[in-house]
Amino acid sequence: MAVKYPDTPLGRLALTLQLTWHYLLILVALAVLFYFLLPPLAALPVLLAGFVMFFFRNPKREVPAGSGEVLSPADGVVIEAGEVFEDKFLRSEAKRIRIFLSILNVHFNRSPVEGKVAYRLYCPGRHLAANAKGACDVNEKNYIGIEGRGHKVLVCQVAGLIARRIKCWVKEGEKVKKGEIIGIIKFGSGTEVYLPAGARLLVKKGDRVAAGKTVVAVLPDFDQKGEG
Repeated sequence: MAVKYPDTPLGRLALTLQLTWHYLLILVALAVLFYFLLPPLAALPVLLAGFVMFFFRNPKREVPAGSGEVLSPADGVVIEAGEVFEDKFLRSEAKRIRIFLSILNVHFNRSPVEGKVAYRLYCPGRHLAANAKGACDVNEKNYIGIEGRGHKVLVCQVAGLIARRIKCWVKEGEKVKKGEIIGIIKFGSGTEVYLPAGARLLVKKGDRVAAGKTVVAVLPDFDQKGEG
């Protein structure tokens, strides 16, 4: 199911703690052990605990309210924006935006549009660097197809060299809001979004984007009429 915590400072912290408590428990235990056995090393687990909290940070995002706007599903850098054939959910010519997330980016994935989850598919695979050529074809990935207001949009979570845990919190039949958290990929990864062929892309290779905040495209009907 979708994330149950409210979008408040305490709610966002609660989600971070839910994802990190087991890492933090191990690191605190190591810090105590090192303190008594190897004091000079005691600071290392503490620093790692700080990094874990930093990696799983969940900043508030002000979601744009414009009709027909497609938001970035991830933070990171656009490494590809162009035309492809999408054969799983859209099953047609499509526009694809590929985003690379470094280990320093926020790693929560957000829904690019509002609608109903109409498709889910998990594909096991390899763990090449997410920005490597061909990684999107062979790496472990998870697809989330969203349908609403006459259009289909497909999000693909792609595991990377370090990221080996994809989490998705939505299921088929659930409704999602634009900008709502739908999953996370732990420790470095890639995310793709596939759009109808008539969508107008607003980003290009090299652009930096923020999940639930950056408008990356406009859907066809809305682009022409300004409303749906």
